[in-house]
Amino acid sequence: MYDLIVIGGGPAGTSAAITAARSGAQVLLLERGRFPRHKVCGEFVSAESLHVLAELLDPREQILLNEAERISSTRIFIEDRELHTTIEPAAASIARLELDAALWDSAKRCGVEAKQQVSVQSIRGSGPFLVGTSSEGLESRAVINASGRWSNLAQPPSNGEAKSRWIGLKGHFAESNRPTSVDLYFFDGGYCGVQPVDLADDRDHKRINACAMVRADVASTLPEVFALHPALQERARHWQPLSEPVSTAPLLFRKPVPERAGTLMAGDAAGFVDPFVGDGISLALRSGRSAAQCLLPFFAGTSSLEDARKKYVADYESEFARVFRMASRIRRAVEWPRIIRTPILAALEKAPAVTQYLVRKTR
Repeated sequence: MYDLIVIGGGPAGTSAAITAARSGAQVLLLERGRFPRHKVCGEFVSAESLHVLAELLDPREQILLNEAERISSTRIFIEDRELHTTIEPAAASIARLELDAALWDSAKRCGVEAKQQVSVQSIRGSGPFLVGTSSEGLESRAVINASGRWSNLAQPPSNGEAKSRWIGLKGHFAESNRPTSVDLYFFDGGYCGVQPVDLADDRDHKRINACAMVRADVASTLPEVFALHPALQERARHWQPLSEPVSTAPLLFRKPVPERAGTLMAGDAAGFVDPFVGDGISLALRSGRSAAQCLLPFFAGTSSLEDARKKYVADYESEFARVFRMASRIRRAVEWPRIIRTPILAALEKAPAVTQYLVRKTR
C-alpha cells in the first residue's frame, strides 16, 4: 500500500512526487514513456515558477537552471504589425528533453519509486485506490493524475470538440543570428512560437525551438505552418533542422477539472491552457506541488482525504483557474474579424504598457 501513486512523469507528476516524498510519504511514480525524449512544448519556464523548479531539482541538477537561456522580451507578429513587450522578471528557456530527465532523476534521488514504460489502464475506488496497469494492480491511499492532456485516462472528446481539431507541432532548428526574445507569429487558424533554447551537450549550434498550434484543416507539418505567415516563412528559410519534428493531437480547450472521482488532477490533465501564454510548464510545476501539499495532512493523519480534495479544488480555483479564463478571452479576441481586430492592434502598438499588462494577467 503506497501513500501516493502519481501517474505521469512530466513536470506536474514529478513535482507532486518530489513534494510528497520529501515530507516522508511513500510514493510510486509511473510513466508510460521513456526519458529522455522530445515533447511538443514551447519550453518556456515563466519567472513565477523558477523558484519552484529550483526547490524541486536535486543539487546535482541545478546546473540546468543556472545555465538556462534567459528570455526578457516578447515580439508578437499579427497581420502586418509587430508588438513588443518586456518580460519582467525574465523567464527561462529549458528544453523538455533535459527538464523532464532532470526532474525524474531528482524524484528518484529523494526516495520516489519511479517506473518508466508502465501504462495505467484504470483507477478504481475512492480511497484506498486500486491502480491497474498492463501487468499488475497497485494499491494507494491517494492518487494524482498528471498523465497529460490526452491519455487513455482522459475524458474523450465530444462531437463538437472532435470537429474543431487542433494539433501541436514542434522542432528544433539552428539559426545563426537568433534573437533572445520569444516571438509569436499569429495567422488564421493558429500560431507559431519561436525562442532560443540550448542543450547541455550541444552548445555549438544556435538552437531555437519552433512550436505551433494549428487547426488540422489548415496545416499538418511545420513547413506548412511557416508558410502561413510571410515574416515567419522568410525567417525559416535560413533554418537548419536539428531534431525530428514531433506532434500531438488533439488539443482540447475545456474548463479545468482539478478533481475527478476522488483523484486529484494536475498539469494538463486538469486543464490545457492556451500555449501562447507560455505558462504551461509553470502551471504543471505549481499545480503538482499544490496537489501534493494538500495531501500531506491526510498522510500525517490530521485530516481526511475528502478535506484534502476540497482544499485542492479551492486552491486550484484561486491560484490557477483565472489564468485559463484570461487566456481564453485573449484567444477569442485574436480570432475576431479583421475589421474589429485591426484598430485594437493599432492601439496596442502605440501603447506597449497595455500589452505588458495583458501578459501579466496570464500569470
